[in-house]
Amino acid sequence: MTNHQIQHRPWLLLGAFSLLLFLITAATYSSLGVMIPAMVPELGWSWQNAFLGFTVMGVATGASSWLPTLLIRRWGVRATLVAGAAVMAAGLALLARVQSLPAYFLATALLGIGFQAAALIPGTHVLSAIFRQRALPFGIYFTSGALGGVAGPLLVLASQGAFDGQWRMYWALQAVVIGLLGLLCAAVVGGPRWLEEAGRAMDRLTAADAKAAPAHPRVYRTDHDWSVRDAVRTPQFAILVAAYFSHLLAGVTAASLTQAHLTELGVAGVVAAGALSAEGLMQVVARMAGGAVGDRIDPRWLLVLAQGLLVAGLLALSHATTLPLQALYAVGVGLGFGLTVLAVSLLLLNYFGRRNNVELFSLVCLVGAVSAAGPFIGGFMRDRLGSFTPTFQLFAALTAVVFVAVMLMRPPKPKAVATQAQAEPVATP
Repeated sequence: MTNHQIQHRPWLLLGAFSLLLFLITAATYSSLGVMIPAMVPELGWSWQNAFLGFTVMGVATGASSWLPTLLIRRWGVRATLVAGAAVMAAGLALLARVQSLPAYFLATALLGIGFQAAALIPGTHVLSAIFRQRALPFGIYFTSGALGGVAGPLLVLASQGAFDGQWRMYWALQAVVIGLLGLLCAAVVGGPRWLEEAGRAMDRLTAADAKAAPAHPRVYRTDHDWSVRDAVRTPQFAILVAAYFSHLLAGVTAASLTQAHLTELGVAGVVAAGALSAEGLMQVVARMAGGAVGDRIDPRWLLVLAQGLLVAGLLALSHATTLPLQALYAVGVGLGFGLTVLAVSLLLLNYFGRRNNVELFSLVCLVGAVSAAGPFIGGFMRDRLGSFTPTFQLFAALTAVVFVAVMLMRPPKPKAVATQAQAEPVATP
């Protein structure tokens, strides 16, 4: 392989993974929340049952986070991508033919499993192994997912206009496109040996950078790889898990409930869909900006900003009957959601190293199984209280607690260093 090919291969892989994440995001979370109001009248479901499917998808995404890690370690990224794309295509095809609630729940569960196996975990694993400066490629990758969030509601509206409101055709087309793209992405990924060698070379460069850093660097990076056991015992890991939980709770709930919530408040359906797309556009802005500065500004400050914006956005959404409040919702939730996933991903690498990052990130993703209860809670409260407003206010309060924890967080100390500091005798005069 020539040096020219080696130099450009990481960017080819970044492009392939980014395109796949774009389409997967557009076809799942950002589309289902907009399509549910069209599906409910035809199928005769309650709002609670309809949004329970959204929750099932989120639970499946989080609970299956161990699966891509297992597949990657045993058979490599290529096999993981093929399996993930196949499962996702099967879920979309089933959704196109759904008639009953059990089939609907099975379809959304398949979408969740496929999302995890074909998107974030294999994507971040590969990109962390082939790029030395990770903020920019991570920013591009997560920006592509955010663009999918922008495109999803618009694609739903375009499909309903083109097919006279027939929502089944939309899911069928997505099944074909994502199945083919998943196979294409798997084809351009290198074999396990190439990726392992690239990762080892990048680890050596990263460790050398960390050891050569000044005593008080602007961006903290560990100079060794933490074990999974030691990393998960730190309060910093718990805070990062909580931040990831809060952003999923806010983002998934907003994506699933915003269309129904705003229309119930008297907002036109097109305006509500536009607000949802605007939120996705703010995710694009957040991840582009975060990727540009993430190697120069400590990602912890990005996470502080993100959590504060989520609180403001959720409170605005709870009463978003006016354009200024709708704009504040889109900016707050969009920027907050977009910055959180980028900041958490970078902090995991900066605090604990790359070697066990796939396991650590998988553990973080497990909280998706809990945060996915947000849409179900929203539907449950709506059926009993007559409004989605209390749901957004409750989740804003929970996110405020995480905001304070991130403000107080500092980089973790390696276990050996902490033990040595405790063992050193105190000098006496």
